[in-house]
Amino acid sequence: MKKVVSFGETMMRLNPQGFLKLLQAHSLEVSFAGAESNVAVSLANFGCHAVFVTKLPEHDMGQICVNDLRRLGVDTSHILRGGERIGIDFLEKGASQRGSKVIYDRKHSAVAEALPEEYDWKEIFRDADWFHFTGITPALSDNCAKACLQACQTAKQMGLTVSCDLNFRKKLWSSSKAEEVMSPLMKYVDVCICNEEDAADVFGISAEGSDIEQGRLSHEGYRKVAERLTEKFGFKAVAITLRQSISASENVWSGMYYTDGEAYFSREYLIKIVDRVGGGDSFGAGLIYGTLEGFDPQHRLEFAVAASCLKQTIEFDYNLSTVSEVEDLVRGSGSGRIKR
Repeated sequence: MKKVVSFGETMMRLNPQGFLKLLQAHSLEVSFAGAESNVAVSLANFGCHAVFVTKLPEHDMGQICVNDLRRLGVDTSHILRGGERIGIDFLEKGASQRGSKVIYDRKHSAVAEALPEEYDWKEIFRDADWFHFTGITPALSDNCAKACLQACQTAKQMGLTVSCDLNFRKKLWSSSKAEEVMSPLMKYVDVCICNEEDAADVFGISAEGSDIEQGRLSHEGYRKVAERLTEKFGFKAVAITLRQSISASENVWSGMYYTDGEAYFSREYLIKIVDRVGGGDSFGAGLIYGTLEGFDPQHRLEFAVAASCLKQTIEFDYNLSTVSEVEDLVRGSGSGRIKR
């Protein structure tokens, strides 16, 4: 069983039922969410030994989060306990022409205030094959940025493959700060994952011939983005999710994978969105799984895109699709017919 370690923040997600606006809500549904914990849940569901590293308070809400991850098969043995609070993510799901809305309440969370020396990365990475983090984690605090750097350095020393999803969040930091902090981390990264906007937001590398707002995405433009990222940082592979937003309720979803000078493009899926949050994380998890399983480049891309397509039909952040369900979709079984 392959061992994958991810590091980041998991938050308590609070959202109104269905498509109510926050202003209408008299109650909020509770779940847990976070980019790296979403990846860990997906990988555990695919049969990997998925280890999630973070810091959570010792009070009941912190314990509920740990219990939730354990229930889904994630190894929580390296989660630090302490600090005063768990971050909160208020989510209002969009519909039709009304986009989704996220409000963060995560300043001074336990993981943001954890000291870098609290993490014993040599022990955490014992017998591990892969380390994954995202651009959200170093954006949380200087301490998190230092911990990410130490984790990357140790992972490379121990021979792990390192992946990073750029995951730019303008509510957490500016583009200039993101480039300043992320650039030194990139020299340790083997596989860079991003969406159609991240490379431009973090490194100023844009896809020519594309207009995100109008839903026009140029394959050649994104091939050149991947090529430039590889030339700049020496990545072994670059994967980019390509979302064409027809509306908040309907998206065309696909992806690109670039390695060894070749660009691969997936089939496109027209998705009726149930919950799009976590779509990129499930793509990253699918890509990691496909790579560890030795899939050829086209197959690993198709697996990642299909996994993330299925996730966006599932409520809340976690992808609970199985390997067989993903492979069925890869093979073309996407009619949604009942299985008896």
